[in-house]
Amino acid sequence: MKLKLLLIPTLCLSLAGCVTVGPDYKQPSTPKADVSGIADSAAQQGRRASISKQDLVSWWTVFNDPTLSKLIQEALKGNLDVREARAKVREARAQLTISRAGLFPSVDATGSYQQTRAITGYNANDEAIRAENTYYNAGFDASWEIDIFGGTRRGVEAAKADIESEQASLESVWVSMAGEVAQTYVSIRSYQQRIKVAEDNLKAQADTLDILQARYKAGLSDELDVQQARYNLESSRSTIPSLKSGLESYINALAVLVGKMPGTLQKRLAKTGDIPQAPFKVVLKIPADTLRQRPDIRMAERALAAQTARIGEATAELYPKFYLTGSIGLESMKSSKLFNAESNVWSILPSVTWPIFKAGSIRANIEVQNAKQEQLAAQYDKAVLVAVKEIRNSLTAFNQEQDRLAALTAAVDAAQKAADIAQDKYRQGLVNFNNVLDAQRSLFSYDDERISSLATITGDIISLYKALGGGWQHMRTETPQQPTPAAPKTAQVSGKLARQ
Repeated sequence: MKLKLLLIPTLCLSLAGCVTVGPDYKQPSTPKADVSGIADSAAQQGRRASISKQDLVSWWTVFNDPTLSKLIQEALKGNLDVREARAKVREARAQLTISRAGLFPSVDATGSYQQTRAITGYNANDEAIRAENTYYNAGFDASWEIDIFGGTRRGVEAAKADIESEQASLESVWVSMAGEVAQTYVSIRSYQQRIKVAEDNLKAQADTLDILQARYKAGLSDELDVQQARYNLESSRSTIPSLKSGLESYINALAVLVGKMPGTLQKRLAKTGDIPQAPFKVVLKIPADTLRQRPDIRMAERALAAQTARIGEATAELYPKFYLTGSIGLESMKSSKLFNAESNVWSILPSVTWPIFKAGSIRANIEVQNAKQEQLAAQYDKAVLVAVKEIRNSLTAFNQEQDRLAALTAAVDAAQKAADIAQDKYRQGLVNFNNVLDAQRSLFSYDDERISSLATITGDIISLYKALGGGWQHMRTETPQQPTPAAPKTAQVSGKLARQ
């Protein structure tokens, strides 16, 4: 009898892990990002540059701006989106532990004490005869669903892929957040530079107005020139409040990104700083495995892997489920004899259930899981296409903006010379004051556009680094993640397929 009892769990253990139903996951191939033909012949005559894998780790350091680097480090610790994503990773790890628990027997300790008093009969005088009984029990109950067809193992497989997907999601949030911090910081410096240009232009126009007023009083010019100079001055003055308002909004936005209360960075960023500039002019080459490095693509791929495993989890519901339950303990009517050898009790109960009629719900659920897999496969393909689009757009914008900046710089130089010449000729009485006004307005407009172009170039290279998925490697070195616990040997996928 004892030999038979030992054979039951031995047979169950030998069966566990023999079959794993459902499709085995095959990672889709990831194409390379083709960036050929983006830089035209004119751009290729400039200084060439390529971005390496190492450049992507802490890409913001290429701008050599300590303030920017410090802000990004602060955002890594304080950004609320990053904090939320970290919590999701911890949730996925805990969920894996729950899934893995299904591979093992569950054991509960039990204990009870019962005292009863009951009527057992009546005597000759028709009086009730009562008896009192005491019952003691202590032991262990165990139950185990033997995962013969791999439903639980597929659940573990899905949970592991979920962890990797959430980890990639965390890294994707970090990549986006680092790019947002850098872009916002560049906007702040751009607004400061534009305010400086506006104030310098305002001062020059105020000096012109003072000269005209003096000439008017001396009878050397008429009032029309004075009023024209005044409305030109006030028009330039009107641009400054909106620039300062924009500067305030970007500083507050930066505070939120780094996890600080809006209003706490104003003093820190009060001093006007230069717009960070990339150390190269034309980018012609990027790492070959760029797409595989992007966290959002890895997140989509891992989500697809998890869903593929869930098809097998649903398929396993078509097959029998084998259970092994049992208990071992002590029972006695007297506490003094509870731990005696004759008080030992035990039971073992192998059982099996097999769904016969579920009105098609099991197969419908399999179809649901297959449809979800197709959706995630489409999302993965779309993520690849969007990634290539972002890389090409950012690379093109960065390379082409160089030509625009060169043209604007030349326009500023020409406008400055035109303004100087117009003022000299006006003093000599060779031209009217409209020439001076036109030259001053053009100078201010081109200089403002030049500042915006500088910021655009930096913004384009930031967008390129973001499109390349740069920065998540730095996050891993700064905040190393706990290793994912390995599944037991009985949870390994056998590779057999039973697609229903």
